[in-house]
Amino acid sequence: LPIYKSMPAKPGPEMTGPLKFIRPVLQGLLMLAVVSSAVADEKLYIFTENYPPYNASTTGQGFAHNEDDITGICTDMVKTMMERVDYEYVMKMRDWSRAYEWVQGRENHALFCTARTEEREDEFQWVGPLASIKWTLFAAPDSNIQLESLEGARQYKIAGYKGDVMSDYLVSEGFDLVMTVSGEQNPRRLVLGQADLWVTDGLVGPLVAEEEHDITGLKPVLVFRETPMYLAVSNETAPAIVEDLQAALDEARDSGALDSIAQRYEP
Repeated sequence: LPIYKSMPAKPGPEMTGPLKFIRPVLQGLLMLAVVSSAVADEKLYIFTENYPPYNASTTGQGFAHNEDDITGICTDMVKTMMERVDYEYVMKMRDWSRAYEWVQGRENHALFCTARTEEREDEFQWVGPLASIKWTLFAAPDSNIQLESLEGARQYKIAGYKGDVMSDYLVSEGFDLVMTVSGEQNPRRLVLGQADLWVTDGLVGPLVAEEEHDITGLKPVLVFRETPMYLAVSNETAPAIVEDLQAALDEARDSGALDSIAQRYEP
């Protein structure tokens, strides 16, 4: 072997003098700062809309600033999921279209209950499923409208709202829709003759009509699709967080907790 292979290596600067003791301390402080930063970054910001019985404000308002003022099927499922992870979170209720736009592009932001469709697939990371919605066309209590298929609805004016997956689908298919920021006034549009049909979920329609406007007897004339709903997580959020949330939701489902929540809200 060459002679330099048999000679002991000279100790480098890090092995002698004060740096031998200072460097590990500095490294420890640096790692503590990194960990603290990561924990702070893992606070989640979760948004929803007023869409009873899936998500509802306990104050009677269409918005809420904290989780204690929000309830509903999907809300309780998300809360149950969050009980099984270590992440802090803030939950707020806003208009759907505004919340939908706000969440996209922001790290650690999420939105529920969001219908997972082919058009939306690449816009989010998905945690679920939570509950399912039935895409239903309602008519006024005194209406004589009867439908055999969705094609039969083309002759009618349909009430919907901006950002709603059912409304957006009908618009994309060329149906005549009256679009607003939220769907709470749509039952009145039916009884006032401002719209012939209202597209909404099968559970949501009658509940909103009665609670908001004291309107009963809405006629479900057609159910044309059913879609599972999810927690939609921004693409900027770390995949490891999404995996933790999915594991927590799966655990809640396996324990029977999600079924118990759904049963509490059955009419």
